[in-house]
Amino acid sequence: MKDKIDPLIDCVFKSILGSEKNKNLLIHFLNAVLELKKGERIYDAAILNPYNEREFTGDKLSVVDVKAKDEKGSMYQIEVQLAIHADIKARMLYTWSTVYRSQMEKGEDYEKLKPAISIWILDKNLFQDVDSCHLPFLVYNPENKIILTDHLSIHVIQVPKWKHKGKIDNEKDRWIYLFKEGRNTDPENPPEILNTKEMRQVMQVLKDFSENQRNYLLYQSRREAIIKENTIIKRYEEKAEELKKALKEKEDALKEKKKADEKIKSLMMLLKEKGIEIPDER
Repeated sequence: MKDKIDPLIDCVFKSILGSEKNKNLLIHFLNAVLELKKGERIYDAAILNPYNEREFTGDKLSVVDVKAKDEKGSMYQIEVQLAIHADIKARMLYTWSTVYRSQMEKGEDYEKLKPAISIWILDKNLFQDVDSCHLPFLVYNPENKIILTDHLSIHVIQVPKWKHKGKIDNEKDRWIYLFKEGRNTDPENPPEILNTKEMRQVMQVLKDFSENQRNYLLYQSRREAIIKENTIIKRYEEKAEELKKALKEKEDALKEKKKADEKIKSLMMLLKEKGIEIPDER
């Protein structure tokens, strides 16, 4: 084996959840993450943008997600992010809206619309001050405790927040364990936690990317491209933060100068009222 494979690198991730041959893994993943009970479970799904090696070629990174539709018509969009960017929250809402809007053509009735669910798997924490790993978001009125609609649902999974408690109680935890520890896992000898039918199938995908030269080179190129792009974005955000800090310091200095000018003006007026001549500095 050449190397251990990170399942969160986009080409690997999409091969696991977005390829026709692994469609059962997508269904299993959705049922697990959404914690669907008997009677609610998904039994079939159509992958709307199946895995295609060509979408991963080249240095430029594009949005690589998984889009699917279940037998009831509900829409799904699954995306992985290895870095947290300043605009990620807006992007979450925007990508959800494009999936929801894609169900209708001009002139069609709104009754055609079905729920659209976005699932974002984050390798960095977006919400630092909360302990939760899985954060579901809805359109909710807290005052009256009512949900506007079940058509909007965005699930954020903060992988670093997940803590291993010594055993796996449900399939959602098993998937998150994979995303957190998969990069350190030997697919030839996975831990007992990953010794299930579905996870053995995932291990085969990781093994294929490790041992197949073409797939391994694709994996390495995508990994390097992601690191490069995230480094550029990080530097840009650091520069933006420096500029923001400098502007704040300038604004504070101007405020202090204004206060000083007003104080001098007030003192001069007071001296004038007292009849005290103010010498001309010239």
